[in-house]
Amino acid sequence: MTDAPQPTPAPDGPSADETGTELAPPAKSAPLDRDSAGPFDEAEANPVRPYIDLGGIKILPREGLNLRLEVEEQTKRIVAVGLDYADSTLQVQPFAAPRSSGLWEETREQIRQQVKQQGGRVEEREGPLGPELLAEVPVVAGADGAGKRLARFVGVDGPRWFLRGVVGGAATSDVEAAAAVEDLFRSIVVVRGSSPMPPRDLIPLRMPSTPGTA
Repeated sequence: MTDAPQPTPAPDGPSADETGTELAPPAKSAPLDRDSAGPFDEAEANPVRPYIDLGGIKILPREGLNLRLEVEEQTKRIVAVGLDYADSTLQVQPFAAPRSSGLWEETREQIRQQVKQQGGRVEEREGPLGPELLAEVPVVAGADGAGKRLARFVGVDGPRWFLRGVVGGAATSDVEAAAAVEDLFRSIVVVRGSSPMPPRDLIPLRMPSTPGTA
């Protein structure tokens, strides 16, 4: 189970300021070449590639990649996919999103507030995937007191979906590891499906039909 913050449901209907004027919906945040370099929508993916099908996302196997499914104890549902690669970890979650607006701007603010509430530090910067957060989060390190861990929060708004990633390990500071994990993130295919879903709902994930280690 992950301690990463979850997007929260938004109030129904368009937001407005005190004058009654509707506020513009947040723009989508994604690399300009997202549709050709990923993360991909199911309609954009190469159908002959040997993806591991996890329901809401598909993962392309590669040497040195280990896959873990993170399960919520009470409901037993899969809530995230963990990927171990290049001495790093990448946790990914796909969410339903509006067709014309993005979720990453609002989600970054939620993450920023949660990290600060935990006594951590966070800074926003422009990364290869667009705006991202670099956070220093306190962790319990045995009887000697609290330590710190670094985490990168990345996100991409796609067509009717939002893909969020939390990066740990070497890829938070090492350039080569970061590039390898960013390439892994961009190879992911999001399967939104045609069923109606409220924005910010987790797109259902499932056990793969093939082994989760490549």
